Amino acid sequence: MGVMLEKLGSAVAGRRTRWITVIVWIVLAGALTMWLPAVGGQEKNNAPNLETDSPSVLADQLMKDKFPNGAGVPALLVWHRDAGLTEEDYALIQKTSQLLSEQPLPEQGELLPLHQMPAPALSKLASEDGGTLVQPITFAENADTEILRSNLEKLQGLVKEAAGGTSPFDAATTGVDALSARISGPVGIQVDASALFKGADVSLLIATVLIVLILLLLIYRSPILAVVPIVGVGFAYLVTSPILGWLASEGWITVDAQAISIMTVLLFGAGTDYCLFFIAHFRQELEREDNKMTALKIAFRDASGAIAMSGFTVVLSLLALLAAKYGAYQRFAIPFSLSIFIMGIASLTLVPALLSIMGRASFFPFIPRTEGMQQQRAEKRSKPFRPRRQGSKLGTAVGSLVVAKPWTVVIASVIFLGALAGFAPQVKFTYDLLSSFPKAMPSREGFDTISTAFTPGQLAPITVAAQTDGKPVELVASLSDMDLVDSVSEPVQSEEDPNLQSVQVTLNINPYSQEAMDLVPLLRGAAEEALDKVGVSDAESKVWVGGQTATQHDSQLLTDRDNKVIIPLVIGMILVLLIVYLRSIVAALYLIATVLLSFGSALGLGWIVLHYGMGAEAIQGAIPLYAFVFLIALGEDYNIFMISSIWKKKAKMPLKQAIREGVAETGGVITSAGLILAATFAVLATLPIQVLVQFGVITAIGVLMDTFIVRPFLVPAITTLLGNRAFWPARAELVGEEQSKSGKHRQIV
Repeated sequence: MGVMLEKLGSAVAGRRTRWITVIVWIVLAGALTMWLPAVGGQEKNNAPNLETDSPSVLADQLMKDKFPNGAGVPALLVWHRDAGLTEEDYALIQKTSQLLSEQPLPEQGELLPLHQMPAPALSKLASEDGGTLVQPITFAENADTEILRSNLEKLQGLVKEAAGGTSPFDAATTGVDALSARISGPVGIQVDASALFKGADVSLLIATVLIVLILLLLIYRSPILAVVPIVGVGFAYLVTSPILGWLASEGWITVDAQAISIMTVLLFGAGTDYCLFFIAHFRQELEREDNKMTALKIAFRDASGAIAMSGFTVVLSLLALLAAKYGAYQRFAIPFSLSIFIMGIASLTLVPALLSIMGRASFFPFIPRTEGMQQQRAEKRSKPFRPRRQGSKLGTAVGSLVVAKPWTVVIASVIFLGALAGFAPQVKFTYDLLSSFPKAMPSREGFDTISTAFTPGQLAPITVAAQTDGKPVELVASLSDMDLVDSVSEPVQSEEDPNLQSVQVTLNINPYSQEAMDLVPLLRGAAEEALDKVGVSDAESKVWVGGQTATQHDSQLLTDRDNKVIIPLVIGMILVLLIVYLRSIVAALYLIATVLLSFGSALGLGWIVLHYGMGAEAIQGAIPLYAFVFLIALGEDYNIFMISSIWKKKAKMPLKQAIREGVAETGGVITSAGLILAATFAVLATLPIQVLVQFGVITAIGVLMDTFIVRPFLVPAITTLLGNRAFWPARAELVGEEQSKSGKHRQIV
């Protein structure tokens, strides 16, 4: 295997082939960029997350088919004045209604004809204090987000023109005696969410590149070497983006802004790590070999297997998201796994080729040299020769500690991580998209205004439809008596089927809250009971519950299902890969166990930071699975690199010495890689989107746990305690003192 890997290294980074490798990457990136569409132009931020047979989807489709006049998604134009709406304000509202009626916006549907209502009737639609009025404007349910965004911009321009050049959208919603306007409701929320992610792309990319570059400069103190990983990741991105764009344009995959944002972070974080692991081996060999090409071949032989295995582990873990039924999870699978796959290829082809071209100069001004080269250099300068210290002081100290006191290290690590993991069951989850928005976002300001002036449930009423079979069903009475229900509209009969009726249920709580979602099955049960009372048969199949709250309820059910399927699947796949790679069931089991403990502690500490430190009442429901897949896969990366070093050294020296040297040898590069990966995920915490902030914080904490506790302390300490049993069912070769103690020689099988 070693000879084959050396030949592969020569094939991609030999004296002649290195230029071919670089040219191939340049041509490939350029051709794909020119011929294929960029992924950014193929984003669909309103792609459905639920399956077509989900109850809320069936309900919404029923409303669209059987109640076409009420079908669609509403934008709520919220008018407000602290001192109360004036006659001029009402005139502007009616003028706006008239313009929308005469010049409807694209995909505009039902419009409440406020311009045809007399002033006294219009004022009755306002809140009790007369300060707020909500003007609903319905748009087609399948309208593209970009069309909706353009419509809202046109609407704001239309209002500004009707107001004589003064835009009420610029006025503060409270504290001033001026008319304010905000667009909320499902359409406003959808457009604001898209704008947040879209605006995050460029700033996220710039911030990620800068943080990686700064950390590389601090770590290596070499401007050339700091650029090499950036170049490698950059070319991987240039190749990945058009391929994803092409796949999306052909309809084979669906991509959204959120997936592309996180993919950028993953690519730069994990991609830089792979480059660092190769660079570390190359630097080490340059200190042993006079010939840079020989050093490169050996580095490729020693590093490529672990890098390929780590990348393969991450790719398979991310592909497991294809087993999800929730759309947002599925949309992550291909972009993430493809980007890591291409980055893995770049780190084993382009990066070695670049290092081969630059050689020792890539480490300037701190150029690695062999001891003989250093001695000759010292003699030429007439300076005393000082041999280089092998390994870092800290790494050597940690390695010695875990070997000398493994029980102390294991117990202390498990207690610390376990105590933090104890907070994980306290985590509260939310599916409220509004809670992810900054408080100054227009749709959230509009929601706050509605909540204060009316009932918060008016933002997104729940639709309940029932097939009565011509029986006198008391649907309104059955639903009105329920807790948390503010009001129920009069039944509306379908023109196509008079026996089919629907009502709008307005809650007195936030319709995006957990309490509101928990009410969905209760509403369904109450409606079914009302049908049963009058003798309607098979009532369970004749009730439909739709709307945003029902959609979120179904989303929660799907994510719960996906957690139960994907988490065991990822653990199983990684376990099999580790067993195949390490040829040890025992090692694979405790490596998985340590990363699971690390994930639990990251979730617990993340909750402490987000809840007690940042004031978050809950975290987004999708985050635990995202964080789990990332942390399990990336956490095993570091374990693989360290344990690979120990396994190789064990063939030449006693296990305890192999552990000491393995920890010391890999400590610096894994610490550097962990800091860079954690920093890239922490960049997400700077964005104004709470779902990304929460994901970034938890993932960054998990990476740091792996970097500073699991990898240097817990794993090597467990390996020390198990001794040669860590290799079971393979048998470890006894070396040195181990031979004399056992009196026999075991061979690795």
